[in-house]
Amino acid sequence: MIELSPELILKAYACGVFPMAERQDDPSVFWVDPDFRGVIPLDEFHLPRRLARTVRSGKFQISVNQAFDQVIRKCAERTTRRAESWINGGIVEVYNELHRRGNAHSVECWNGEELAGGLYGVSIGAAFFGESMFSRARDASKVALVHLVERLRAGGYMLLDTQFVTAHLTGFGAVELPREIYLEQLTAALEHQASFYPFDCEFSVNMAQSRTQTS
Repeated sequence: MIELSPELILKAYACGVFPMAERQDDPSVFWVDPDFRGVIPLDEFHLPRRLARTVRSGKFQISVNQAFDQVIRKCAERTTRRAESWINGGIVEVYNELHRRGNAHSVECWNGEELAGGLYGVSIGAAFFGESMFSRARDASKVALVHLVERLRAGGYMLLDTQFVTAHLTGFGAVELPREIYLEQLTAALEHQASFYPFDCEFSVNMAQSRTQTS
C-alpha cells in the first residue's frame, strides 16, 4: 500500500500524476495519469451572466485558507448526487499537512456563518492543481471558483489543472489537453513562481466584472 507524504504528493504533481482512492473507506490509493488532462485556461475563463449577478449580489462571503479541514472533509462527504467519494482518510490527513506547510489552499464560500461551499487544491510554482469542490447552496462552489480564478490571474499563475473535464466545468471554459501538451504547460508553469496572496482575502466584485469574460 502506498504511504502518502507531502513530499511524495508534490513530486507526483510535478510529474503530472495525482492520487485517488477507490472509496472513502478504502485506505489504499492509486496514481492517476490520464491520457487527456482537464485545464481551465485562465485568460479564457467564462463567467455566465447569471452567475456574475450572483457574484455581484454579495450573497456569499469569501475567505481563503480559513477552514481548509472543513472544506476537504465536506468534499469527501457522500451526497445524494455522489454515492461514493475518492477522498479517504489518508488523503485528508496528508493534504491537511500540505496546507500547514503552505502548499495546499482552500477557498471558502460562506452564507452568514454557514460554510455553503468551497474548493481546495495544491500550488507549486505557477501551477494550481484543483482537487475538489463542494456546494451546500446553489452557486456556492461556483462563486468560490470565480474567486480562485481571479486570485490565480492576479498572482501570476500560468496553469489551472482541473484533472478531468465535466459538464459543470465545461461551462467555465475547461478543455482537455493531450498528456504531452499538458506536460509542456506544466513544465513551463513549474519554472515560474506565482503568489496565492496577490490581494486581500476579501473578494473584489469589481475585479470579477472587469477581467472575467461573461455571456
